[in-house]
Amino acid sequence: MSKKVKVLIVDDSASVRQTLSEILSDDPRIEVLGTAADPFAAARRISQEVPDVITLDVSMPKMDGITFLRKVMAQRPIPVVMCSALTEEGSSSMIEALDAGAVDIIAKPRVDTRQQLREAGIRICDTVVAAASARLRQPAAPGIARARDPEKKLTADVIMPPPIVTRTAARTTERVICIGASTGGTEALRHLLQSLPANTPGLVIVQHMPEHFTAAFANRLDSLCAMEVKEAADGDQVMRGRALIAPGNRHMLLHRNGNSYRVALKDGPLVTRHRPSVDVLFRSAAQYAGPNALGILMTGMGDDGAKGLLEMRQAGSATVAQDEASCVVFGMPKEAIALGAVEKVLPLDALAGEIVRSGG
Repeated sequence: MSKKVKVLIVDDSASVRQTLSEILSDDPRIEVLGTAADPFAAARRISQEVPDVITLDVSMPKMDGITFLRKVMAQRPIPVVMCSALTEEGSSSMIEALDAGAVDIIAKPRVDTRQQLREAGIRICDTVVAAASARLRQPAAPGIARARDPEKKLTADVIMPPPIVTRTAARTTERVICIGASTGGTEALRHLLQSLPANTPGLVIVQHMPEHFTAAFANRLDSLCAMEVKEAADGDQVMRGRALIAPGNRHMLLHRNGNSYRVALKDGPLVTRHRPSVDVLFRSAAQYAGPNALGILMTGMGDDGAKGLLEMRQAGSATVAQDEASCVVFGMPKEAIALGAVEKVLPLDALAGEIVRSGG
């Protein structure tokens, strides 16, 4: 039996605490240690038993969540997943929380429909389990094993058919760089994109994040990087000097338009438990870009992107995985390596150089 991930829920809303408790308790991989209505109550609870993961609200009485997060990370680092409402103000606070050491972000669950609650539950539970195995400034509690997924995963087949492997796609004058990341990816992508020059070939990126948060994340990166970074809009052109980040809750596909590329955004079911899905982006790159593309799979738990990266390699694309030592969670790259999808395994610091060399 795998050890269950022990979670402490910190939120000033009684209804949110109850909903999160019910969602997390229903997952056989997770045990809810308890709840706290403010950081002081949370600190008392932690003194009694240290959780494997904390879910933490931002706006709370007595002390705000980001201040508490900084204290936790400075005194006794514990993986923290921030929980926020889907608002512009909340999105900006979440970016600050990621800078302060939060492992990931989840949106407060909505109960508008049963389907929305089901999908929210999948993301919340998977994010918490991933956070438990994340590499922090100090080692997290050992022994948290990945358990069997509680629900069947859908593949990219539900969005588009598998590519016909021919390697015959005509080369264009421009390359396209396709990147997938999940847990730990926000900081890894910041490091990578800040290292790239302004004339880098166009990038299309899937980072697992809830809707609304991707816009704030893209804006933050745009202010830090030489390249233009933006949340993708349907029909955006992939061009040199631009990085497009898939919006949360929408699948992003690459399409060829003569000698150039554009992105298309689509609704649809979760693919490998995610929307956007890296597998969907990579499959479209295999079909429409083939040897013109470079696929890179970065830090993250699970296997989203592994099959898609294999399809890219079979279509003639160059393929790279981030190495274990530089990953926060060595899940997605490990799965791709096991499938034979990866040509090169490189540390985070070497990815920018590989992109520049591949750009022609």
